[in-house]
Amino acid sequence: MLHSIEHIIVGWAKVPKPRSAPQTHTVVRAPCPVRIPVAALFGAICLLAVQEAAVAQDKKFVIAAPGIPPVFASTILYVADKEGFFKKHGANVEIRPFETGATASRAVISGDIEMSLSPTTLLISQISNTNAPVVAIYGLLSSDFVLASTDPAKTTCKDVAGQAVGVDAIGGARAIALRTMLNGACNGMSLTEVQQTPLSSNVAPAMIAGQLKFGVLHLDDVATVEQQGKKVYTLATEHKANPNGHYLAFIVRQDKLKENRDLYVRVMAGLIEAARFIRDPKNADRVGEDATPTGHTKEISKATIKPLIDIDYWTADSNGLDRTRVENMISVAQKTGGIQPGKQPATYDRLTDGSVFQDALALVDKGGK
Repeated sequence: MLHSIEHIIVGWAKVPKPRSAPQTHTVVRAPCPVRIPVAALFGAICLLAVQEAAVAQDKKFVIAAPGIPPVFASTILYVADKEGFFKKHGANVEIRPFETGATASRAVISGDIEMSLSPTTLLISQISNTNAPVVAIYGLLSSDFVLASTDPAKTTCKDVAGQAVGVDAIGGARAIALRTMLNGACNGMSLTEVQQTPLSSNVAPAMIAGQLKFGVLHLDDVATVEQQGKKVYTLATEHKANPNGHYLAFIVRQDKLKENRDLYVRVMAGLIEAARFIRDPKNADRVGEDATPTGHTKEISKATIKPLIDIDYWTADSNGLDRTRVENMISVAQKTGGIQPGKQPATYDRLTDGSVFQDALALVDKGGK
């Protein structure tokens, strides 16, 4: 914008001054040629400022949905978008699927996108080990991951030893959940005792096709597998293996949050309204339709929502960043190698910023004004 204005000013500066009429010594005061250009200058400034503001308003706020297709936790994003909650609060949001929560978090750290849903344990590791410039502003408390089998002859933890187990990616959310379940519910087993098989969010299809007998599944995956006529046997659940755990964090870059905090508050307001919408039973059909980008039918989505709400998924009255749970995950990360030797574990206050949710909740309660 400044370059354009400078060009205008320089151009006007080169306009020749009026000359006195020839063959006379009378001093003639020529009309000042500056008044019209000054008015035009201010008009140009206003026009360019409006255009610049419009460009800023139209800029996409990109949120990463982990998994291709996205995991069911991303439903809150699609509800906020399709039900118009983001738009209601003046946020122009794009939901962009990423292969895993780990790749999504790296995109936030690099500044390529504005927000991602990523494993809390990954956030703890990234900040503790590298002081990654990110912070969590909202979270999902309880994990719905289960270590499952489709083989009726192999339904206990000892049966999974040495076997291929479907996960999203090495170091991804399902792999982290597998480590937690093996350690907490399978007599202290470690990841080295199984064969991790990275499949992004396609673990359920692989189990349906008979390519795998074991996998780390979400509750919506379980419903999908069983709809195809295969019985799912639960060997362990992350919720029971680590009842004080913390599942996902909605992470953002600290500098971007500081520069444009109002926009982040408005995006969070849209998410709060979506959480309230999801938790209202009369909206089950609409939520089921909104969730179709996760790759499930409306019926599968509807069957999955209530069990998730029962474990306090998608909280609407708190930021989902419970201090006790997050600090427990810091301890777990230390014990399981998530924090490198010699590195100082990140504190709860470094990992989270609860003020964004607080301001967004106030905005929602005021009707978005």
